[in-house]
Amino acid sequence: MVNPIREAVNIMSPDHDKLLTHLNSAVSSSGDRRLTLEKVAAILRTIDNYRWVGLYEVDRIIGMVAIIAWSGPSAPEYPRFPVSKGLTGAAIAARKTVNVGDVTADPRYLTAFGTTRSEIIVPVFDTQRENVIGTIDVESEHPNAFSEHVQAFLEACADVIWPLWQR
Repeated sequence: MVNPIREAVNIMSPDHDKLLTHLNSAVSSSGDRRLTLEKVAAILRTIDNYRWVGLYEVDRIIGMVAIIAWSGPSAPEYPRFPVSKGLTGAAIAARKTVNVGDVTADPRYLTAFGTTRSEIIVPVFDTQRENVIGTIDVESEHPNAFSEHVQAFLEACADVIWPLWQR
């Protein structure tokens, strides 16, 4: 079986290998969950100097998605929203990454920042990979900012950081 983390690293730069090392260190730390996730968001933001990264928790019992941590110029416009809304809701329902190159052309987009042009939502799965327990949300001011390689790398990152949703 192909290791998705190793496969993503093989197609990315050596800097991405360092980022995965930093993410593994963050996951291994015994620090405060929220502070650790803030660190993770900051690390993910450096992948390509993205404007904003948010890490969300999915609560299926109450049907809501809520921000846990973010890195960027300001808090999200929607810190809590129904699990069925937006690009995040689409990623949760489909149980796969949603990569939108032009958010202005996608009616599912919940406008958080007026200058966002592209967004990628990567699901974070539980141990059995059955349920989406969180999401990685990355936004860029540039259209089509997330190549297939970046998507694969972010999906590998989700596979590394999922234990932080279990704390």
